[in-house]
Amino acid sequence: MNEQAVLNLLGIAARARKVTSGEELVVKDIRSGHAKIVILSEDASHNTTKKITDKCKYYNVEYHVFSNRYDLGHATGKEARVALAIKDKGFAQKLSSLLNEK
Repeated sequence: MNEQAVLNLLGIAARARKVTSGEELVVKDIRSGHAKIVILSEDASHNTTKKITDKCKYYNVEYHVFSNRYDLGHATGKEARVALAIKDKGFAQKLSSLLNEK
């Protein structure tokens, strides 16, 4: 997997305003059905990881654990971010294919 390609795509999605960041807003998007794919940082706390993954499993939303909070934040033009929700189907499909390739 090309980590830089994933971070670049996250940046493009953020500039297109198709990314929600922050734990509570991501959970809200998962519940409402707006989140197509969720990216969780590797260094997220145990409670946050459990909360987000449980919501994703219950609402059948694809999720991936990727990179660290500082890289995710930098890619989206913000401070450190632990959770990101992608709200666009096209961006979600491309991210999914990049994250699933070995």
